[in-house]
Amino acid sequence: MKSSIVKRSVVLAGRRTSVSLEEEFWNGLKEIADGRHHITPSDLVGAINAQRQHDNLSSALRLFVLDHYLTKASGREAE
Repeated sequence: MKSSIVKRSVVLAGRRTSVSLEEEFWNGLKEIADGRHHITPSDLVGAINAQRQHDNLSSALRLFVLDHYLTKASGREAE
């Protein structure tokens, strides 16, 4: 079975770094960025990086995307 993990380069605080995430999480980050006045996914990753409480950036990004969609889903249920 082929892994769906994709490694991409992002620039954080002027330094290039690589981040490995499943394609679904990259798609989620892009969708979230597009919904925030069309900021770039790189800008969103930078903002998450600046506020993260975990040592691992990939984990912080996954948790951010998960939290976003859980919050969105719970908002729909409240309607």
